[in-house]
Amino acid sequence: MLNKIVHAGVASQSFELGSKDLAVLAEVKVSAKQVERITKRIGLERQRERDENVESYQALPLVQRKAVPEMVDAQGQPQQLAAPDLAVAGVDGGRLQILERGAIVAKATTAEETLPAEDGKSGQHWREDKIGLLMTMASEVSASDPCPEIPEQFVDPTRILKLARELKKQALPAEDGLKETTEPEVGSETLAENPVVWKPPEAKEKRLVASRCRWPDFGPILAAAAWAWGFYGAARKAFIGDGSDNNWTIWRQFFSSFTPILDFIHALSYVFAAAMAGRSFPEGWKVYEEWIGWIWKGEVTKVIAALAQRQLELGTPTEADGETSPRSVVAKTLCYLQNHKDQMRYHEYRRLGLPITSSYVESAVKQFNQRVKGTEKFWTEQGAEGILQLRADHLSADQPLQEFWKRRQAKQTGQRPYRKAA
Repeated sequence: MLNKIVHAGVASQSFELGSKDLAVLAEVKVSAKQVERITKRIGLERQRERDENVESYQALPLVQRKAVPEMVDAQGQPQQLAAPDLAVAGVDGGRLQILERGAIVAKATTAEETLPAEDGKSGQHWREDKIGLLMTMASEVSASDPCPEIPEQFVDPTRILKLARELKKQALPAEDGLKETTEPEVGSETLAENPVVWKPPEAKEKRLVASRCRWPDFGPILAAAAWAWGFYGAARKAFIGDGSDNNWTIWRQFFSSFTPILDFIHALSYVFAAAMAGRSFPEGWKVYEEWIGWIWKGEVTKVIAALAQRQLELGTPTEADGETSPRSVVAKTLCYLQNHKDQMRYHEYRRLGLPITSSYVESAVKQFNQRVKGTEKFWTEQGAEGILQLRADHLSADQPLQEFWKRRQAKQTGQRPYRKAA
């Protein structure tokens, strides 16, 4: 019965709806408050399990942390875990409201900045949660770039103008002035519409992790999950994300053997903004088409040179310039491309069959937001950590909760639990 209650508390959009689902589908009367209490308790049990696994992983010698772990079968015999052919990792941040009535748990993020409310008013309760996606994918390696010409959808004014409006609407005041948060499906949808005979990598299985901990503490959580899935032994490995420093700090510390890839849609948003800065639409569009074509081919140095020339024409930003002034927009884009030019070899990524958009990660954040985010939803730190852990379990293809219930039952009955990793 506990597993049904927890499932209702995690899969439904609220504990109230979970209570109603139990009454209709399982013909069991459980109050919303009871669903909340049980879900929180089990969530914290899973969090403790996760933290123990992370500590065990970090205690391993470095060579073992970067190797493929052994499995232990039901008879206690070691077996080598099969590493995937293509392993992809990515991270991003979501948001939820925290209303702490007591002491904040030790690992909670107590010093981070408050996020702004989406209605432009005070956002004193909005905080960031961290979402990590591990994904196995299927693709082919080519002898040359299988799609050297940019798909027409990326140079379609109607589509790009719509995208630009979405980016402006979703950008948060506290974030970088040009760090747009795209609609999650835009990258994968556009590539799927590509008429050229080329298929982007296909997602196979996904595993998610989530937490309210600090960014420095989130890296080991993602790394431990990647290790348990054999990601470090994959034939091809990629780490993809937007330009956030948090993403690339995690890559440097825990995934440096993975090919780093800057999300193409975020790069596109910067290039579009800079091309249009201080120009009429017809003039700016011609520049955008040329620049984004270079970006697609991995010729980012050409765009950097063009931006440097444009900066000379406009002049260096002054204190009087706002974030949206042409000089500021060009300067920010120039800095962005210079910082990430080594993560923008898109022609090579396509040849190797690697993904070039982080739309899967952003879609995962959206799935978490559906459960934890809302103007009327407030969480304690402990409650947030528990629901994030259970939501990650619920959304993962390998369904970790099934094994958790077996282990929990085994502990209560004194039986020896089956363990997957040595």
